[in-house]
Amino acid sequence: MPRRILTQWLVTLTTVVALPLSSLLAQELPKSDDSFEVEPPLLVPLSELGGADESRKGGSQAQPDVATLEQRLARAKKNAASSERLVKMGVLAKVEAEQETLRAVRLESELANAQWIAAQTQVSLQQTRNAAGQASKADVDAALEILARASAAAQTAEENYHQAQLETAARNLSRQRQLLALGSAHKSDVARAEEKLDRLQRGDERPGN
Repeated sequence: MPRRILTQWLVTLTTVVALPLSSLLAQELPKSDDSFEVEPPLLVPLSELGGADESRKGGSQAQPDVATLEQRLARAKKNAASSERLVKMGVLAKVEAEQETLRAVRLESELANAQWIAAQTQVSLQQTRNAAGQASKADVDAALEILARASAAAQTAEENYHQAQLETAARNLSRQRQLLALGSAHKSDVARAEEKLDRLQRGDERPGN
């Protein structure tokens, strides 16, 4: 009988202590607003990184609007900067940080392309309004000037993205060769990395080609 009473007393004491402890731990957990915002890295092979270019090739596909792309680009740049810090801290793999950086460059190209398309729309609109006597030739000329700048910016952003792809593919090939030498990769991995770099160098995966 005394042993049963002692057991019940210990169970009660454990429960009483556990309740405030669990409450304290819950308070220590960071709220979602305080969490470190880093988007998940692109978990796709390098051979699929050019897939985003297809959206620029297919004019019939819906394009994100400029405002949406601006928000996505700002977030991607923030994540890329955070990734670099995490690599220095040893928390994130360097290859994942490279993917975040490449993603930001890709979004810069997509944004510039969207701005170019928007400028084209404005030119058509101003020309239509001018024909109807609702806009002056100066309005049309201003829209054409904006279009010219947007076209040049889109071309530059496209070239920057292509260069970033080349550099990423070259680093990946070097990495795969090192892993193969260490016995941590297969010859097929190296072959795929070589093929990816070769396609980029030939321009087969360049947007618009």
